[in-house]
Amino acid sequence: MQTRHNIPEPANDAAQVAALDVALDVALVAAPDAAASPDTIAVIDFETTGMSPAMGARATEIAVVLLREGRVVGRYASLMRSGAWVPPFIEQLTGISNRMLASAPPADQVMREVSDFTRGCAMVAHNAGFDRGFWQHERALAGCDGAGGDGAGKDGPGSKGGAAGAAAEPTFGCTLLLSRRLWPEVPNHKLGTLARWHGIRPTGRAHRALADAEMAAELWLRIVDDVQRRYAATVPFGLLCALQRTPKQQLARSVARYFAGA
Repeated sequence: MQTRHNIPEPANDAAQVAALDVALDVALVAAPDAAASPDTIAVIDFETTGMSPAMGARATEIAVVLLREGRVVGRYASLMRSGAWVPPFIEQLTGISNRMLASAPPADQVMREVSDFTRGCAMVAHNAGFDRGFWQHERALAGCDGAGGDGAGKDGPGSKGGAAGAAAEPTFGCTLLLSRRLWPEVPNHKLGTLARWHGIRPTGRAHRALADAEMAAELWLRIVDDVQRRYAATVPFGLLCALQRTPKQQLARSVARYFAGA
């Protein structure tokens, strides 16, 4: 196992750091060649200074949990220093301060590392439109090859749709969209609400990237299990990407269409 700590705990932020948890202490833990398999899912989460890169927001932290065959095979988490200012309300929400970011690795270094870490993987996030926007923006600023991302195309890794064109327009699986279709009875489809509804125990503070990525990864596994139980013996990544765009009343029909066209 390879380990590196990219999340510093500055001594002068000791009181704040003490209020945080294990998410501060983990940076990079990966099984050898964890991302080399075409069947690996990369579940990502960003913490940021605001809602959108289009509004000038930048990422402050990223985490990735790699899944293969229903288990975690790797983790990456790091603060990232872009020079952007963290507003007080964001610091209160996430616990990430400007002082903490002052000693973090440069954002371009982090994005190059995480791009290598996830290369060839299918990409997943909760509320994926948000994370995909920052993924593409931060990779472009870092000068990463294929600045749109290296994730799989619409049919998943190793499929017809996931080859050269995927670098420009990666498809993200979205646990938010899928949860709305599979479990409409949940009071809301925020990550924390879904985790409590499924009995998923948090591994750290909410609104820290690693803790949220781990909850989203566990939620993704619940989604796969539920779709397998209800609709299909096998659940390819491309099927879930199709279902997240399907009205909930038409899920069974969409599964049949997917396999008919495979």
